[in-house]
Amino acid sequence: MSDDILRFENVSKTFPGVKALKDVSFSIRRGDVHVLLGENGAGKSTLIKILTGVYQADEGGAIYLNNTPVKIHDTLQSRSLGIGTVFQENSLIPHLNVAENVFLTRELRSKSGAVDWNRTYQECERWIRELGVDHINPRTQVRRLSVADQQIVEIVKVFSQNPSIVILDEPTSALSDNEIDNLFRIIETLKAKGVTFIYVSHRMEEIKRIGDRATIFRDGAVTGEIEDCKTADMDQVINMIVGRTLEEKFPHRESHIGDVLLDVRDLQVPNTIYDISFQVRKGEVLGFSGLVGSGRTSTAKAIVGAIQRTAGEIWIGGEKVKITSPSEAIEHGIGYLPEDRKTEGLILSKSVKENISLPSLLKKFRRGIVLDGRKERAAAEEYREKLRIKTPSINRLVNFLSGGNQQKVVFAKWLCSEANIYIFDEPTRGIDVGAKSEIYQIINDLVSQGAAVIVISSELPEILGICDRIIVMRDGRITADLDRADATQELIMSYSI
Repeated sequence: MSDDILRFENVSKTFPGVKALKDVSFSIRRGDVHVLLGENGAGKSTLIKILTGVYQADEGGAIYLNNTPVKIHDTLQSRSLGIGTVFQENSLIPHLNVAENVFLTRELRSKSGAVDWNRTYQECERWIRELGVDHINPRTQVRRLSVADQQIVEIVKVFSQNPSIVILDEPTSALSDNEIDNLFRIIETLKAKGVTFIYVSHRMEEIKRIGDRATIFRDGAVTGEIEDCKTADMDQVINMIVGRTLEEKFPHRESHIGDVLLDVRDLQVPNTIYDISFQVRKGEVLGFSGLVGSGRTSTAKAIVGAIQRTAGEIWIGGEKVKITSPSEAIEHGIGYLPEDRKTEGLILSKSVKENISLPSLLKKFRRGIVLDGRKERAAAEEYREKLRIKTPSINRLVNFLSGGNQQKVVFAKWLCSEANIYIFDEPTRGIDVGAKSEIYQIINDLVSQGAAVIVISSELPEILGICDRIIVMRDGRITADLDRADATQELIMSYSI
């Protein structure tokens, strides 16, 4: 008991229509990396939000910090207790620069009371060096940073507060392998100083690498514990998480590749991508691999008109098409699942139903001059069931769903649109192991029906597991076009760096 820094006893949380946590009890040892495992909607994020003061637990349970009962009423109190959090979705203010975000609400001031900007930038630079990410300038506006670099700024912000407990919620989802190595190095350094970590991840390989102990959640309850992550049997762990075995991580698919459906020729965006040319055929899954900043996402955005290209042509089914906006891409049968779901993929103030049906309103759900509400509801229910979106109702606002279930809603809306060409940018980011297998099967179903699918992913096993062909990018250019039979992780990395 004396080694426990944190203990939960019978903690519950109820929302209208759903019991998010059910009598959760477990303890966390000082200086451990304690992993929380479970499918999306299992209760992990709800527990974290209670610990950080975003939510308050129902009456009857208790939280003990250093063997002392605590009630955490808000985020400031949580921080004052030495708890820092890096959420999966960043909370940075885009128009402020990196240093301003890192020290927001705890500004470094001179004796006169004014903000001491010299000291602020010096301290920010010191913490950036500690993280080994010297390429980030403390004076750069956050909105000008990539998603990966924004995640790094979140980590800098939390670590600079010298917390005793750090919660990391999917911290590596937007990081490259080198950045993950840096993060794990820092975790090990701080562990040696007695810092405790609560680590949430769906990446099984990370659990063995960084975890000490683990607690498994399913449907709001604790269903199992792992005493030693390093020696755990991952097949058994997956079974404990999802309540069933996953026969194959990457479902088998017979490839029946047809004629060219999408032909991209000499695509250019100034200072971003250069002379990008490739083809995707009916029934083919084409993977895009490369390090963060290699130009993969910019290529996708240039194709769908989300950023303007200065040169290049797009041909669909043998015909040259004009695409200058995402709405025109939809008209030409292209569905795009963006890397950043919250700012680009969802309308958080709208319901699950409204988000799923949005790209298809005029094409599928219009009856004369009005919408066919019954048909819209039926479609939303169909995709809710197919993707196992955990929500008490399709009328629930997307903002109240877990991050993984929000990702499923983005996926559902493009499936509902019945496009011919799909571009999925990090489609399984923040998705649990059970849902990943289901999404891989959906991708298989799409190509078996003759669609062309582009998958952009930072996970090499995923790229190798589901793609027929793999394009590798570096510094805005294509460096390799590989058949899956010839590709290995080592070969892909050699073309990436």
